[in-house]
Amino acid sequence: MIQAESAPSPLDEAQDLYLAHLRVERGLLQATLEAYARDLREYCEWLRQLGIGRLSEVTEPTILQHLGALQIRGLSRASQARHLAAVRGLHKFASAEGIAPLDPSEGVGTTRGSRPLPNFLGVNDVDRLLARPDARTSAGVRDRAMLEVLYASGLRVSELVALPLGAVDPGTGIVGVRGKGGKERIVPVGERAREALAAYLCGPRQDLLGARRSPDLFVTPRGGRMTRQGFWKLLCRYARAAGIRQRVYPHALRHSFATHLLERGADLRAVQAMLGHADIATTQIYTHVDGARLKAVISKHPRA
Repeated sequence: MIQAESAPSPLDEAQDLYLAHLRVERGLLQATLEAYARDLREYCEWLRQLGIGRLSEVTEPTILQHLGALQIRGLSRASQARHLAAVRGLHKFASAEGIAPLDPSEGVGTTRGSRPLPNFLGVNDVDRLLARPDARTSAGVRDRAMLEVLYASGLRVSELVALPLGAVDPGTGIVGVRGKGGKERIVPVGERAREALAAYLCGPRQDLLGARRSPDLFVTPRGGRMTRQGFWKLLCRYARAAGIRQRVYPHALRHSFATHLLERGADLRAVQAMLGHADIATTQIYTHVDGARLKAVISKHPRA
């Protein structure tokens, strides 16, 4: 006798509806969706252990108790903040859709210090890094163009490797980018990045492709586009060769781009637009970096 599958619980139904909303209407990246799904599965399982079967039964103290349990478990502040974002999003969605009458997470917030400061490079380190690719080889010319464009534009690495051949206007230096959720934005790049791109496009790109054709801007000798993992390996190799002691991740050049712009007086809203941040609060993390450096300078004052 075949047993009928048990119906999903109200908690699971609410979670599935919210994740579908994030995927279809918000257009979140798959990696972000998977992280949210893991956090919410853990949250809903924790609620069941308390005897709570519906989101309408959750109160603010319940959420605070859950966050306390995460902290005791030793979860990093960044992971706690992401977990809270998932939980708050679920409750806000449930309230808006009539699944629950109220949003008990509305008054639960993160502290100012919950987000770590971004890892970025100093200007001298960036200069040494960008000088490492060997301009005598086609691959080296490509790598220099990628590094120059990444630092000049603040693109995410996923956005950089996905650029099509016609994404950059060589005359104006304008880059057309398709970012998170399929949102498009326009980012200008400086003279050095344009020169590096021109050097790459005038011969080395086709040398890498051979007889092949590709719609992608940055390609490999196999005819495909450069991957995130492939670029990461190149970046790590160049960072070691440049004598940079700290671990360098692809996102470090994006952080460096934003930090160096703000240090030189750039408008926060302009930096937000170039980075493609939906919320300016995300961009404001770079003002904390600048503030931290200012504190270091002030500490050297005779009256400090």
